[in-house]
Amino acid sequence: MTGFVISINNRDTTAAVKMKKTNNIPIRNIAIIAHVDHGKTTLVDAMFRQSGLFREGQAVDERLMDSMDLERERGITIAAKNCAIHWRDTKINIIDTPGHADFGGEVERALSMADGAILLVDASEGPLPQTRFVLDKALKSGLAIIVVINKIDRADARPAEVLDEIYSLLIDLGATDRQIECPCLYAVGRQGIAMKSPVDKGENLHLLLDMMIDEIPGPSADPEAPFQMLVSDLGYSDYLGRLAVGRVVNGSVESRKNLVCLKEDGEQAPLKISRLQVYSGPGLKDAQRADAGDIVVLSGIENVHIGDTICTDETPIALPRIRVDEPTVFMRFAGNTSPLAGMEGKLVQASRIYARLVKETLMNVSIRVEAGDDRESFIVKGRGEFQMAILVETMRREGFELCVGRPQVIYRYENGRRLEPIEDLLVNCEAAYSGIVTEKLLQRKGTLVRMERQDNDRTRLAFSVPSRALIGFRDEFLTDTRGTGIMNSALAGYEPYRGDFPGRFTGSLVSDRQGKAVAFALFNLEARGKLFTRPGEVVYEGMIIGERNRDTDLNVNPCKTKQLSNMRASGKDEAVTLTPVTPMTLEKAIQFIGDDEMIEVTPKSIRLRKTILSAHGRKVFERRGAVDLSSACA
Repeated sequence: MTGFVISINNRDTTAAVKMKKTNNIPIRNIAIIAHVDHGKTTLVDAMFRQSGLFREGQAVDERLMDSMDLERERGITIAAKNCAIHWRDTKINIIDTPGHADFGGEVERALSMADGAILLVDASEGPLPQTRFVLDKALKSGLAIIVVINKIDRADARPAEVLDEIYSLLIDLGATDRQIECPCLYAVGRQGIAMKSPVDKGENLHLLLDMMIDEIPGPSADPEAPFQMLVSDLGYSDYLGRLAVGRVVNGSVESRKNLVCLKEDGEQAPLKISRLQVYSGPGLKDAQRADAGDIVVLSGIENVHIGDTICTDETPIALPRIRVDEPTVFMRFAGNTSPLAGMEGKLVQASRIYARLVKETLMNVSIRVEAGDDRESFIVKGRGEFQMAILVETMRREGFELCVGRPQVIYRYENGRRLEPIEDLLVNCEAAYSGIVTEKLLQRKGTLVRMERQDNDRTRLAFSVPSRALIGFRDEFLTDTRGTGIMNSALAGYEPYRGDFPGRFTGSLVSDRQGKAVAFALFNLEARGKLFTRPGEVVYEGMIIGERNRDTDLNVNPCKTKQLSNMRASGKDEAVTLTPVTPMTLEKAIQFIGDDEMIEVTPKSIRLRKTILSAHGRKVFERRGAVDLSSACA
């Protein structure tokens, strides 16, 4: 318990007194933070198995913590989730956090429940921009850190260099001496082993589990103080209603007890706990009492928001609220106004869409919703286009039909200057493609910060680029690098506007009428560009059926059939063979559309369209000198 004693000595006197009061509380609250695909969820699976949570030979699914369908499909963590294991008579509450910077709100609310963090880093890739993002949040929260260098069995693993990069990152982020002198382990999460040295032969994760107890301090809570709990997450049950999740900061709580909820504006709402639950493994179990430091789930609370304080009515003292970074992008959401509206979805009304977006703001602290220019559209603000894509995909799976516009960055204005969000971008590609990647990013007002040549004939490039430069760039990047490039970015801050740069260099092929696409017409349109539509699909006026190979739009007729006559041809008709069409995904659609275009999203289809469907209406609008077509109604 040496690390535990050091933790106490490094705290101030008040904190030390509180720790002495809670020395006998066998609880550790630990967050696992890492970049996307560095092995967080796989490591948690191994902890479940080795802590005795499952019986010998029991069949268990992989990636238990990725409970959402989208998480399993994409192989990433989207929402922070809690679980608990028992080791050496100590309960360890584990918080699995997202690794993508777009879900920073999830990271911030999850860290509010933790006393320490495991920093998981890939032994080959090392710390990436999003590693920096989540680690910075953990250090600012004052959490004790354990470094785990994962995947050391990779052929291109470089654990010594990665450890040096981690220490450099800790120093760069202003870590305290205690945080810099953090312990380090080497692991292969897939095999469930951890070692003190990369040359050791590990057998299990016992070293890591022991270190989580010995090095991470217990909750600095006062069990004798009145009950206080900070709401860090919300849930919903068909049987229990609204669920409030959070850590018991002080005191203890019992089921069926009368309490009050303190709102952001100081309002007090009385409540009664109908059910008290604590985490056990990946699930929950009922409890009659929960002590200081534990993470609990309270039922019977209807009007509660993330950041509220739940406490006793005798001592209504509010805790500091959870504060998250401001949004950096926004998208326009609107009801579906195309001729095909209501044919594939069951939720099409603008009021239903708005109610669903408001519900999202209750569960996700980084999402903001504002009214648009009219009653049929809404402005949704968030951290990035990927976060927006996940929200839209979730809504379409729930049966919504809607239209969304192109992501736009949110500017700030200080002292008469326009500031824009800037990203730290890290690119890893084959050396042969580094030139074209650098050229295109420099055209988009990017700045090359660092360039490193790796042993496997790959190059690592670090850029500082405007956030708007990355909107729609990913597909172009994958094409330029022949699918071998990897790019990761995280918000670095705001800087003065760097100037304009050319956007999309191609136009759109736009249908000029409604009907069904015909193979004969599509065959003759292939010379005009790349098609998105197959024969037999329904099209309408203003629908985008392809990408033109020039920089202007072209109105076309995809329904035109071959003219027939009673004259026999001298030869046989040529067979029409069309180029296969790649199915349109939501991410591709978001990256493709321009400022005057929208995406029609239904449970069954993803279509591209002009904001103003009528060709005549678009001409009239352009003659009036309109700049922003995204605010127009169809």
